[in-house]
Amino acid sequence: MSRLPYVPGFARPKAEGGSPKAEGKALRERVPRTAHAEWTAGPGRPDAVAAVEASNAGRLPELTPIRVGRMAASPFAFLRGSAGLMGHDLMDSAVTGIGAQICGDAHAANFGLYGDARGELVIDLNDFDETLHGPWEWDVKRLAASLVLAGREAGADEPTCRAAARDAVGSYRHTMRLLARMPVAEAWNAIADERLVSHADARELVGTLERVAEKARRNTSARFAAKATEKTDDGRRFVDAPPVLRRLPDGEAAAVALSLGGYLGTLPEDLLPLTARYEVQDVAFRVVGTGSVGLRSYVVLLLDHRGEPLVLQVKEARPSVLLPYAEKAGFALPPDGHEGRRVVLGQQRMQVVSDVLLGWATVEGRPYQVRQFRNRKGSVDPAALAPDELDDYARLTGALLARAHSHTADPRLIAAYCGKSTALDESVATFAHTYANRTEADHETLIKAIRSGRIPAETGV
Repeated sequence: MSRLPYVPGFARPKAEGGSPKAEGKALRERVPRTAHAEWTAGPGRPDAVAAVEASNAGRLPELTPIRVGRMAASPFAFLRGSAGLMGHDLMDSAVTGIGAQICGDAHAANFGLYGDARGELVIDLNDFDETLHGPWEWDVKRLAASLVLAGREAGADEPTCRAAARDAVGSYRHTMRLLARMPVAEAWNAIADERLVSHADARELVGTLERVAEKARRNTSARFAAKATEKTDDGRRFVDAPPVLRRLPDGEAAAVALSLGGYLGTLPEDLLPLTARYEVQDVAFRVVGTGSVGLRSYVVLLLDHRGEPLVLQVKEARPSVLLPYAEKAGFALPPDGHEGRRVVLGQQRMQVVSDVLLGWATVEGRPYQVRQFRNRKGSVDPAALAPDELDDYARLTGALLARAHSHTADPRLIAAYCGKSTALDESVATFAHTYANRTEADHETLIKAIRSGRIPAETGV
């Protein structure tokens, strides 16, 4: 039988290209794994407060003091709100050139539980505002640094914090090697469930995950609506709870509601009979997150024929803060497009199971992402874990991150670069320690600026 022609979109014949394993090993010569330990703040690095002020541009000014106050809560909280500053810092660090769909903000608090279409719980990455095609190692380094900071906040000693960072990378490496050896379809569909906990050797974390899961099962649209709405003659409406939740002028609420018509066009056609059975009842503004505070974010109340609620979140989507730094690191800018679409497609590329109602919309010329609100979501607070749990959580999140990256980067290539030794683990752990120290200094700079009146902050919100 003669050889069939190459079909674009499928793998090329083996004879036409090099082995991913050989390419990954060769890459170690150009970018040694030990190089990932190195980082120093360059002379052009922005002042921490100036970076926060710059990141507040375009946000609702009345809400930026809340954002600053949340970032001021701890060095870990500062890191959570400063993905752009870390992107600047990573730009000049060692970069392998292997691209993947990255989270862009893969800190330890951006993993959690959520419900699939059947109501079963899955654990995975769950925040994709900054997602883009970029260097896989940026996510790994952000995760490692965040674990050091979370451990310090929890009162863990330095060996424990360093071990968490090191073991997160080790788990990433082991998981990528495992995925590289699996049949492609099996690796692609690997579900983040109790089997992953076992693979990551996170047995000490089982009790915590069970408690989080029990709470997540109760975290539904119905529960939120029961607390945040009141009955009216024709249904229900949101109740003011400023500054976190507030009612809207009629014009603004109508604009959000009308945008859902365009949103329906971004959903699979088979879901349209489902959405057609809900009536749009009310719209309110709701503050969310740490890094997201100040963005326009709405909750939309839908009711079915029995009065059962479904709540959607319509959240402003801005360009990824990593975009200019990824370009300077050698990753080409994507074509212009809808930022909500970028977030949604990035999430779907990284998760095995995603919210079935993920979509995007445009409200008064601004792009938004749309998703279910309170979709049985639950999260582990890494800064509240016991020392023995911190290391288990690190291994779990490292495994999850590897699985997410493997959808858009060949796991054989990354696994071959990472190798069997602990060279990368130790190097990134060293980076994480250094960067955590820098973040603590940045946090202290922000605290001093708040005390001096340079930048306003509102705490406890």
